[in-house]
Amino acid sequence: MKKLFLRRGKEESLLRFHPWIFSGAISHYDAEPEEGEVVEVYTCDNKYIATGHFQIGSIMVRVLSFEHEKIDQAFYEHKLSTSYDVRKQIGVAEKTDNNTYRLVHGEGDNLPGLVIDIYGKTAVMQAHSVGMHCDRHVIAAALKQVMEGKVENIFYKSETTLPFKAELGQENGFLLGGSSEDIAIENGLKFHVDWLRGQKTGFFVDQRENRSLLEKYSKGKKVLNMFCYTGGFSFYAMRGGAQLVHSVDSSQKAIDLTNANVELNYPGDTRHTAYAEDAFKFLDNMKEQYDLIILDPPAFAKHKDALRNALKGYSRLNQKAFEKIVPGGILFTFSCSQVVTKDNFRAAVFTAAAQAGRKVRILHQLHQPADHPINIYHPEGEYLKGLVLYVE
Repeated sequence: MKKLFLRRGKEESLLRFHPWIFSGAISHYDAEPEEGEVVEVYTCDNKYIATGHFQIGSIMVRVLSFEHEKIDQAFYEHKLSTSYDVRKQIGVAEKTDNNTYRLVHGEGDNLPGLVIDIYGKTAVMQAHSVGMHCDRHVIAAALKQVMEGKVENIFYKSETTLPFKAELGQENGFLLGGSSEDIAIENGLKFHVDWLRGQKTGFFVDQRENRSLLEKYSKGKKVLNMFCYTGGFSFYAMRGGAQLVHSVDSSQKAIDLTNANVELNYPGDTRHTAYAEDAFKFLDNMKEQYDLIILDPPAFAKHKDALRNALKGYSRLNQKAFEKIVPGGILFTFSCSQVVTKDNFRAAVFTAAAQAGRKVRILHQLHQPADHPINIYHPEGEYLKGLVLYVE
């Protein structure tokens, strides 16, 4: 195994178990590694400190272990087994009314660069690093072993998540099985999963608990679900007894999927209408008076350079909602941008409320669920922020 040596003093973050090693921390190699290769990392005094995947770029090594161990199928079986035990303990796995959850959440499960979502008997695997891409078949074999027949299909979906410069020629497709069954269950509600063309792994699993909370607020309400994607919040609102639900997304494919999911749960229900329209235009021109609005936009900032414009975007969007929502209305508002902190987001929403001239109270502060854990040594893993607001 090839060795990388750190510059003096650059081991401090690793001694605190942070799982990333940046390119500026590397002094030299004993031999130049291939991208995606497993390497060992040593201090400048030749003391072993970590093992991880090598990648060209700002983050040069993603740490898999701080112990001197082999990275093989047995290693992945141990990691996946631990992750599965956690999901059973938090009550999202092995339930009759819920077969949808995240099994592996990258650094949060000590497997940086890897995401695995479970939809019934199908696991959707996504690599965010070249190393995890190179290990995908070993990981699939380990997953099959750990899940013991509970997973019959493994779909690999990494065309858009791997660095294009790596020129890996990756293609989405099944590593195991090949089922066309695309209906999963979340808290008793059914939804179609588009593994092939859908965003993320096909569904936004991270909003499960927030959708359940919305259901409790929906009785008798006129609900507007902006950036609805597959309509998750919409059919939870309908189950909660909403008077009407309008779903809006700029993508016609998303609207088609939302309509299919609503029909799957509430066939022929006339309370729901979906619109393929730009969110800002819809808010500007809307005629209906809504007393419950959900704002769950895609990430406005994917890197720090875009932070300032993103915060302006969040303020502008929330201001429009504050201006339109009826007195006594409830606003669920979110940011999934990792570079936007809780304080950043709260300040943007505060600005929006002040500019709209509305009195606002915070009822809940929301975040990602327990099956999207945050490694205590890697605070960057906290990405989902949300507020539930009462607007006078």
